[in-house]
Amino acid sequence: MTTADTLFRPDLLAKYSANGPRYTSYPTALQFRDEFDPADYLRAAADPGASATDLSLYFHIPFCDTVCFYCGCNKVATKNRAHARPYVERLKREMALQAAYLDTRRPVSQLHWGGGTPTFLSHDEMAELMTAARRHFTLLPDAEGEYSIEVDPREASPETIAHLRELGFNRLSLGVQDFDPLVQQAINRIQPLTMTASVMQAARDNGFHSIGVDLIYGLPHQTVEGFSRTLDTMLALAPDRLSVFAYAHMPQLFKMQRQMDPATLPSPAVRLAILQRVVERLTGAGYVYIGMDHFALPTDELARAQAQRTLHRNFQGYSTRAECDLIGLGASSIGKVGDVYAQNVKDLPGYAAAIDAGRLAITRGVRLTADDRLRRDVITQLMCNLELRFDEFEAAHGIRFIDTFAPELERLRGFEEDGLVSVGGSKLEVRMAGRMLVRNIAMVFDRYLGQHTLERFSRTV
Repeated sequence: MTTADTLFRPDLLAKYSANGPRYTSYPTALQFRDEFDPADYLRAAADPGASATDLSLYFHIPFCDTVCFYCGCNKVATKNRAHARPYVERLKREMALQAAYLDTRRPVSQLHWGGGTPTFLSHDEMAELMTAARRHFTLLPDAEGEYSIEVDPREASPETIAHLRELGFNRLSLGVQDFDPLVQQAINRIQPLTMTASVMQAARDNGFHSIGVDLIYGLPHQTVEGFSRTLDTMLALAPDRLSVFAYAHMPQLFKMQRQMDPATLPSPAVRLAILQRVVERLTGAGYVYIGMDHFALPTDELARAQAQRTLHRNFQGYSTRAECDLIGLGASSIGKVGDVYAQNVKDLPGYAAAIDAGRLAITRGVRLTADDRLRRDVITQLMCNLELRFDEFEAAHGIRFIDTFAPELERLRGFEEDGLVSVGGSKLEVRMAGRMLVRNIAMVFDRYLGQHTLERFSRTV
């Protein structure tokens, strides 16, 4: 028997399931324009008013030794490690180009390497990049900075983990997806439990501040019972945080997904049942449901940030650092400086040509309007803190909330009747039953959705 204050409401999840943005930015990347003028980015970067905010650095390392069939990331599959050397050299040159436009006395309080597989790089290449980052920017000391890297346990020995800690990384994110051998074979990711456990133990032995693990449900051959075993195994390993993503099957966009037999994908009913088991097992084990796909121990920074209303979202997902300007480095990376989003060219030849010519590799982006800034704040607060305090928006943006968003509040009446939100005279709150549908709630405030086919986005559940 369910109640309106239950987190998992299968009736409402089925009713509201739809395609929609993940809101790692607003406007979303679909609003980025090819005719974007990089001068807007440079002006924002040089704005002296930005000096009060910290910097966040994102490095995209696109190389993978082996392709996982489910993956939709921008990647280059190759076994030739020599391809990394020219890319590393260009990343160092790009850092110098970016630093020339920024006040590099601004502290870097957050740094993240994603991919691809960042540990595709050799130990020396990783050391070179971190040395260059410290040469061009002001990284905070270990106790104050959040320096994270995504790790594939198949590409990271205990010696690699120790090396990463020596370089200054203090947070680790591991891809696992599923421990079931049949599922691993179907997705072309053979990763024995011992491999994952060894990396996690090495991270603990070397004093990493936080260990996160990614799982995916909705993959071929998954069942409720099978994924329950994966959850039990993972809980025994006790990561600080877990991301349990819903697999988005889009073979029309990601050709490698065609390598998987669609007949082996779990049905929508089974996917929902797996999700229910995820919520029950993880919350029952003491993890806090942060939102969307994320769970964290109460002692983890994400849980503490949400409790303190300082949680944020950026292109890496949930973040504890709210007011950073994000500097994107590498092919396809996205940066956010002031009111400007800018994305680098996606392909390696185009990226190389730009850097070799001595210019930034920015190819598309968008400059936010006043309405964009307002709606970005609304959507961010919903996604992160699960409430909107109207007076905060009125003070920050010079509006009367219930007048400015009268149409949106009217559209939320159905959500309110279903117990997903409560709307009063001074604030809007996402109720327990609405937490898993917070993307749907945020979509009400997105003025651009009607301009795109929603099939470009993943399912909200």
